[in-house]
Amino acid sequence: MIDKLTDLDEKISHLEGKLSDPSLISDQKAYQKVAQEHAHFLKLQILYNENDFVIKEIADNRELLQEGDDDPEMVEMVKDEIGDLENRLKELEKEILFLLLPKDPNDERNTFLEIRAGTGGDEAALFVADLFRMYSRYAESQGWKVEVMSSNPLGIGGFKEMIALISGKAVFSRLKYESGVHRVQRVPATETQGRIHTSAVTVAILPEADEVELNIDMHELKFDVYRASGPGGQSVNTTDSAVRITHLPTGLVVTCQDEKSQHKNKAKALTVLRARLLDKLEQEHHDKISKERRSQVGTGDRSERIRTYNFPQGRLTDHRINLTLYKLDSIMDGKLDDVLTPLITHDQEEKLKQIQ
Repeated sequence: MIDKLTDLDEKISHLEGKLSDPSLISDQKAYQKVAQEHAHFLKLQILYNENDFVIKEIADNRELLQEGDDDPEMVEMVKDEIGDLENRLKELEKEILFLLLPKDPNDERNTFLEIRAGTGGDEAALFVADLFRMYSRYAESQGWKVEVMSSNPLGIGGFKEMIALISGKAVFSRLKYESGVHRVQRVPATETQGRIHTSAVTVAILPEADEVELNIDMHELKFDVYRASGPGGQSVNTTDSAVRITHLPTGLVVTCQDEKSQHKNKAKALTVLRARLLDKLEQEHHDKISKERRSQVGTGDRSERIRTYNFPQGRLTDHRINLTLYKLDSIMDGKLDDVLTPLITHDQEEKLKQIQ
């Protein structure tokens, strides 16, 4: 695969020409796509040039050894350098192969984060709030924007459901491994006996769908409006601003009541519906290639228990890659890279096995 990189200069020159085209500059979305492709090939070029340099250095050092230098210390130094260079060559080949792997077309998309309380009653609802805070803190550290699209708060300070749109650079590429069941083990604040309670929430990560990409027939939608309500059922609005949309062909239902404007709630609900429809299409596609799906940690079965958060021990365990970390406090505070990076690396290595 690395041998195929000889036309990199030509590709980069072609993309630079496109980037200077005034017609492309006026289309920000198209410009951004070309700019990302240009940056990708530039990174490949840097690695490829270093790969060539290291190969040449190894050859030069081996030639020195063949010349039969009488200085044992010098011979030992050259051998050590060859060892270091060969290790670097292996790293470079791996980095280049990772960049050559087929890209997930959704990686650069904005992403819907959906968190729902599962088993565990109030404790599960509280953990929905905790996870939303964790993801929000992580988004802040990445320079991403978080916009709440819909929520179903409970009086205890938790949420039955929380849906947010996270916008920024390559959001889906980092968060797509979070879909699944997240189990929490801790002593509830209301528990007087100090017994550890186990509850669970479900996380779904959906790429945002472009309107032109997934055009919804408005005749296939049923719209209902009603009065928004807050925790405990009390009315929070005196007008029928909450919106419920049902997609009749699939039965998918989306509700939104966070905005005071019916128009804004409708727009948000349509955005969420579009993402769910795109996700449904992609899930059906993935089901057809179940072998590939089983071999990767990607956007797998959402009924699968993927992670356990054990608060008494300060332990997080990701069951897909047998990763255990005793730094739960910092992870819950948004330092998610310690979890996400090993997942991404594992997924890449599994994909490499399939093409080598």
